[in-house]
Amino acid sequence: MKLSGAQLANFLKRPDGAVTVALVFGPDDGLVRERADLIAKAVLGDAGDDPFRLALLTADKIRQDPALLADEAAAMSLMGGRRVVRVRDAADGVAVPLKHVLETGRGDALIVLEAGDLGKSSSLRKLCEAADTAVAIPCYADGPREIASLIRDTLQAQRIQIADEAVEYLVGNLGSDRGVSRQEIEKLVLYAGAGGRIELPDAVASVGDSSALELEDVVYDALDGRTGNLDGALTRLFLEGQAPVSIVRAVMRHAQRLHLCAAQVAAGQPADVVVRGLRPPIFFKYTDRFRRQVEQWPLDRCERLLKRLTQAELDLKRTGYPDETLCRHLLLHLARLGPARR
Repeated sequence: MKLSGAQLANFLKRPDGAVTVALVFGPDDGLVRERADLIAKAVLGDAGDDPFRLALLTADKIRQDPALLADEAAAMSLMGGRRVVRVRDAADGVAVPLKHVLETGRGDALIVLEAGDLGKSSSLRKLCEAADTAVAIPCYADGPREIASLIRDTLQAQRIQIADEAVEYLVGNLGSDRGVSRQEIEKLVLYAGAGGRIELPDAVASVGDSSALELEDVVYDALDGRTGNLDGALTRLFLEGQAPVSIVRAVMRHAQRLHLCAAQVAAGQPADVVVRGLRPPIFFKYTDRFRRQVEQWPLDRCERLLKRLTQAELDLKRTGYPDETLCRHLLLHLARLGPARR
């Protein structure tokens, strides 16, 4: 049976005693580990480290000894209480021994399988989705809504308040991996302290990436037409290992947001209103510059800009010309077309 929504939330808090296998799988390794931890904790409580109630296996150990899984599932705890058998790196090779466990029904231990991204044709996934006493829990990359909920729930547990604009900044700057996101949020908890409050500058100070901000400066300088510091800033980015194609894509993302705003301005909306309505919001350091660019890059210029950037990305992939040179030439060319140079 596949779990999601309210069913999943209830199972993570109180695993059904009739369920003997929980397959937790998906491309988000951090979320897979987090949900497996929640299931094990819900069953074991304070006995989470009790070797008589918790068994740790790997798919490789089961491959070497296929009977090991059934033996652990049937073992009894010396001190009482339900046992948990956790299997790391589970894959289709575990399906046959697991099927034997499900068919024999020996013991009441809960087997928690942690797997990667299993396709619909996976034998392990099919087995757990079809079995009456098994559940399959997919773990896909967090979207903006899930990241926002994770932020608020984690901070609320420490009685920490957070400004809406700080949440929006974090949603736009945290990655989609649950484990990495949680580490960054925990760092923010330490920064604010229990009972504190987080404003936008606090979020930037705790989670912000200085190299990312330097890349933003390059993007803004290019489209503002400021050629003075552009060449030196590009050199620093290249020396820090920034790939030329990633710089071009950053300009592309920026140009797409400009194009979106320019279309709304062309339809009669004020530039200030359009910029304030962007989600995720423009970082406060760049708000005024972005608003000016919306006015200085009207719809037709944005369309030509996007075509130029698309062609540049293709050139970086196809030609044998040095990519750093192509990137530098592109940004300096855009800067010469920018408002400050016109």
